[in-house]
Amino acid sequence: MQKIDWYFDFISPFAYLQSELLHTLPGDVQIDFKPVLFAALLTHWDNRGPAEIVPKRQWTYEHCAWLAHKHGIPLTMPAQHPFNPLPLLRLCIALGSTPAVVRRLFRWVWREGKLPNESDNFSQLLNELSVTPDMLDTPAVKQQLRNHGEQAIAAGVFGVPTAVVDNRCFWGLDATDMLQAYLRGDSFFRSEPFLRAGNVPQGVQRNK
Repeated sequence: MQKIDWYFDFISPFAYLQSELLHTLPGDVQIDFKPVLFAALLTHWDNRGPAEIVPKRQWTYEHCAWLAHKHGIPLTMPAQHPFNPLPLLRLCIALGSTPAVVRRLFRWVWREGKLPNESDNFSQLLNELSVTPDMLDTPAVKQQLRNHGEQAIAAGVFGVPTAVVDNRCFWGLDATDMLQAYLRGDSFFRSEPFLRAGNVPQGVQRNK
């Protein structure tokens, strides 16, 4: 059985869309769901999120709407974005990051259009899941989220969603078919063109 570490943040519509496609992976795959704070990855790698670049922001949301349409996945944009995903990440960890919990929280944001800073909506979600607010603030939950972030960075994860298999990262929704091919044992990943592509020497660098 092949094992996947799937790193995600509920802030990402691309992670939501890929979560709805994980069932298309081979049946002998074990997925370990690992919530991670996307903002921490951006900080570590000195990167910016797509919503932080004005023209890219509009393109990102329109592209997500198209991709949802293409894959037949319901999508409702929340009232505002980005938002603070920490309550949802901690809630997910407090409930064991099970597939059912991950699915419910993603759909709560990206199908129902609800946000954790909407106190009434979030309270209703906690009640539905039989969770009290103090369960989200335990040292164990906070430490687990930090651990996931450290594990992600150590694995070379720079964005979400990312699936890590055999120490190899597959980043983004558009890498889903590439991930499927790798899990099927596609010989391309052992080919000279693929191996050469991953070892291109670095040329000029932009001054920061």
